[in-house]
Amino acid sequence: MNYKQPVSVLVLVHTIDLQVLLLQRADRPGFWQSVTGSQDPGETLAETARRELAEETGIVVGPDVLVDWKLQNLYEIYPHWRSRYAPGVTHNTEHVYALPLPAMRDVVLAPREHLAWQWLPWREAADRVFSWSNAEAIRQLPLRVAVRDE
Repeated sequence: MNYKQPVSVLVLVHTIDLQVLLLQRADRPGFWQSVTGSQDPGETLAETARRELAEETGIVVGPDVLVDWKLQNLYEIYPHWRSRYAPGVTHNTEHVYALPLPAMRDVVLAPREHLAWQWLPWREAADRVFSWSNAEAIRQLPLRVAVRDE
């Protein structure tokens, strides 16, 4: 069996006025999240982020477009998803990236992965996502955007 690596990316897709794109998981209806995905062997984290962004939203970007927040979260993998990882793997390290866009845009979902998408103001998006690390990253968005714009 090909197990997932316990290293992943979280990509916050947002507008300059802090609207955040969320995706509803196909395997857990009602669970909303940002773009996420595990690193494939041989990929850099930035390559993983760009690949997952393209696969999950249809948004294709060049290598210097994503913003690496240099933020890592270590979290326990939910028990119902542990079978995707090698036996004994219980934790994942997530690396946070952002994609600032000038305005909201339509996306093309990967139907096996997501059922729906929506843009929400950052506070509502932080309250909607199921993952604590996703919520925390969204709550940091206003400060990180302000610092980048200075």
